[in-house]
Amino acid sequence: MDTEAQPTERDRSSRPSESEDTSDPGGPEERSRFALVSRVSAWVPGGRITLTLLTCLLFLLLLSTFVLRPFQIPSGSMERGLRIGDRVLVNKLAYRFGARPQRGDIVVFDGTGYFGHADYIKRVVGVGADRVVCCDKKGRIQVNGRPVDESGFLYPGDGPSEVPFDVVVPDGTLFVLGDHRADSSDSRDHLGSPGGGMIPVGEVIGRADWIAWPFGHATRLQRPDAYARVPAADRAGAHG
Repeated sequence: MDTEAQPTERDRSSRPSESEDTSDPGGPEERSRFALVSRVSAWVPGGRITLTLLTCLLFLLLLSTFVLRPFQIPSGSMERGLRIGDRVLVNKLAYRFGARPQRGDIVVFDGTGYFGHADYIKRVVGVGADRVVCCDKKGRIQVNGRPVDESGFLYPGDGPSEVPFDVVVPDGTLFVLGDHRADSSDSRDHLGSPGGGMIPVGEVIGRADWIAWPFGHATRLQRPDAYARVPAADRAGAHG
């Protein structure tokens, strides 16, 4: 006698067939998330398309606020490299987490109280404790006693400066100049003003890293090698 238990008709019917999909299409959290998106899409005019556009706009706003900020070049003070109307991308994280502006960087800063009530874009020529002098016998700017060959980025026909100066940059500030020296209002023009034409590092919005527009002029902005051999400042002399 066969004593093995035989499945009853009820047992057979309760088993899922091979063709049936028994997997859960999603956990409670996933279903809840999809349901929320569907409810929001139904509430927003335009549905999912509008919701997608709003999400993209929010992402761009956060990106502009905390990471990259577009800046339109308002004047010819940074020609030949940056032309009027160019759009550059300003890296707002460049000087966070302990990093500091370096000689040769192109920076955007808030000039309120120093240059005027606006944002400006200039090149860093001197940092804290640097001695910046114009000019040596060959007409070159000197930083900490080392002449700097600026011919690679100055506007054609411009000299380093028609205004002589000899300054020591206070700690925590920057000495900045435009590349089109004959058409730039910069640290040279404010040597007698409060602050002595120096820009506090805290007023720097970020470093200009890219020309984004027009596309035919798009390029990465590199720090020139002209400042690479400038020695560190003599801080004892600077404070003496």
